[in-house]
Amino acid sequence: MTDSEDPAPSHPRAVRFVGLFHPYARILGSARYRPLWLAQVISNLGDTLHYVALVVLLFRLTGSGVTLAALALAQIAATLAVGPIAGVLVDRYDRRGVMMAADLARAALAAALAVTHSAPLAIALAVGMAAFGVPFGPAARALLPALVEEDALLAANTVGWSTEQATQILAAAGAGGLLLAFGTTPAFLFNAATFLFSAAMLARLRGRFRPARDGGKPESPGGFWADARDGLRYARRDPFIGPLLVVQGLASFATGGTAALLVVLSARHLRLQPAQFAWLLLAIGVGALVGPFLLPRLLGADPRLLFWPYVWRGIGDVLLGTLTSLPIALVILVTYGIGTATGAVTYSTVLQQRVPDAMRGRVFATLDVVWATGEIASIGVAGFLSDRVGIAAVYIGGGGILALAGGIGLLRAVPGIDRPESGTGDEA
Repeated sequence: MTDSEDPAPSHPRAVRFVGLFHPYARILGSARYRPLWLAQVISNLGDTLHYVALVVLLFRLTGSGVTLAALALAQIAATLAVGPIAGVLVDRYDRRGVMMAADLARAALAAALAVTHSAPLAIALAVGMAAFGVPFGPAARALLPALVEEDALLAANTVGWSTEQATQILAAAGAGGLLLAFGTTPAFLFNAATFLFSAAMLARLRGRFRPARDGGKPESPGGFWADARDGLRYARRDPFIGPLLVVQGLASFATGGTAALLVVLSARHLRLQPAQFAWLLLAIGVGALVGPFLLPRLLGADPRLLFWPYVWRGIGDVLLGTLTSLPIALVILVTYGIGTATGAVTYSTVLQQRVPDAMRGRVFATLDVVWATGEIASIGVAGFLSDRVGIAAVYIGGGGILALAGGIGLLRAVPGIDRPESGTGDEA
């Protein structure tokens, strides 16, 4: 056997370095997981180009920033409206089929956008795409444990998150030049093609992707809404997920506005030129890329890693609202990215391990709705306050709320992870 095949014991650093990446190489080499990964990577590429093209199209048609704000709010509202229904669909039907249906519907709407020259119609099509996309995320996260072993979930979530961030960074970097050269129509058509590719990859998945249900699938409308109520009851009563709902609501209320108004902080508080704003986004992106390979790699899916990032990002927001140094801001934003990535992969992994298969879609969808609710409220409040008390005060206040959310999670949710799960909701 050659040295390249089996590193010699005399090179322990090389062995450790190779060992760090072995779980991720193993996941990417999995024939069961790879189609889902490819579906999401290519679809994310199309989504990024689509977002930039949509903003360009609407601004060209209307010349109004208000239109873009209305689009963002309408897309969040679609999440709120469809979320409860989406969770039940994910737990009632074949999850792969739900994802494929979402892809095919979005492909048709994206193709329609390519030939649209009306701003109201473009907004309607984009909101429709957002609505059809709502079930995809909960279905993908609920389906993952059927594709990989439990001890590989953290690595699979890490690979998925990191490649998504890398794809978005690369696509965003090239989107401007592509749109300048070819216009928005090819971007929308390409996005439609990526949804078709995603559906084709999902069709290659093999296995049973419909959760087991006691007593069979109810067929009456009452049974459907009873499922929705059971999901809410389960989430509220579970000793870990119940407090997590409160934490997620507070965290989204704290961060929705500050994330949307980072460009305002850049101009009014840090006094940066418009071109320098990209440095702030790059700092967050760098942190998001490396984050999952740090603490989660060392500590595993420790539920504390879901909440500590809220504490340190909260402190970071207070510092951003207090200090005006660009180098310090860049360091803080790198930690933002690290914390966001750490929390994201831990969040998915812990819930996949804890929540029963039959409830998983509804739990993920419920948490998504809670997050969207806090986010839309945050954007409205932060926008109002930034013009009246200043962007620095918005960041300091948001940072305090976020640190509080993290503290509640550490004190209330983490102890609940070791207590038994709540029932399925059938009890009175």
